[in-house]
Amino acid sequence: MKAVRLVNYHQPLELQDAPEPKITGPLDVIVKIGAAGVCRTDLHVLEGQWAAKSNVRLPYTIGHENAGWVHAAGGAVTVLNVGDKVILHPLVTCGLCRACRSGDDVHCEASSFPGIDTDGGYAEYLKTGARSVIKLDETLEPVAVAALADAGLTAYHACTKAARALRPGNSVVMTGAGGLGHIGVQVMKAISAATVIVVNRNEGALRLAKGLGADHVVLALDGIGHESGSGDVVVDEVVRLTAGKGAEAVIDFVAEGGSTPRGVKSLRRTGNYYVVGYGENINVPTIDIISTEINFIGNLVGSYNDLAELMVLAAQEKVVLHTSVYKLDDFQKAIDDLSAGKVRARAILDP
Repeated sequence: MKAVRLVNYHQPLELQDAPEPKITGPLDVIVKIGAAGVCRTDLHVLEGQWAAKSNVRLPYTIGHENAGWVHAAGGAVTVLNVGDKVILHPLVTCGLCRACRSGDDVHCEASSFPGIDTDGGYAEYLKTGARSVIKLDETLEPVAVAALADAGLTAYHACTKAARALRPGNSVVMTGAGGLGHIGVQVMKAISAATVIVVNRNEGALRLAKGLGADHVVLALDGIGHESGSGDVVVDEVVRLTAGKGAEAVIDFVAEGGSTPRGVKSLRRTGNYYVVGYGENINVPTIDIISTEINFIGNLVGSYNDLAELMVLAAQEKVVLHTSVYKLDDFQKAIDDLSAGKVRARAILDP
């Protein structure tokens, strides 16, 4: 089969012939890939940022946002049939540890992560486990939902955490309206009555966010995370939109770093700051955390149940993924476009 392989870090990916995966266990599932999302994490993988964490042996196939059709299944798989349209939870989990038994399978103690620490979906076929496979509604196609397997799942996970603490009349600020943020806007509008305020430095992204239901959009003219010389007009605008109190929640999709980032300044007392993006450090004086009792909450992908619920919203057309589609042979253009900021929402490889 054709597969896009990482041969060495800091070098271009290579399209190679690779062996097709085989059924070796009773709960194995082989999926014919119909679409694979191109994620910014893939860029971090190429840069070697995940090398120490994954301990993966090179070469291997990347790609962790995958959807397609069941091609083959082990003898103990009774709930799937060959040809079923499916989306894949990004982890292959054991089902036996405390995390799995609690439904918190993203923290499985014995998981593998196709595309990160084992072969992923930039290929014609992918091997996963039955616990990771979710059947798609007949109205959905793999190319339309593949990136929801990670980007959408991560946004949903953070938004549902925030929504549980938000009430009608409350406000949530979303920093970033790109690949994750445009999904987050739709999720929040579908599950919460909170007012959604989106901050972004790109007018096109803000137009998209507004079209997807954002109540207010704020242009960060001088770039997210940096104050202007005359004061922070973005924070001032958020405070104005929240009747002078600040927002009850901020969801940071872009790793807004630096000294006391805008998002933190946009919070009201006892507010919650949900960290989704990564890359920069958040530097906040501890006295500010204590005196206002603000909370910082990390978010790592999401559970199988989170993804199943997200697929319900997708089938109801309450969450629609905006995509740029590339053929598998054009993988390098997809990578280059994402790296250059030319992809407005999500890039998808279609084998």
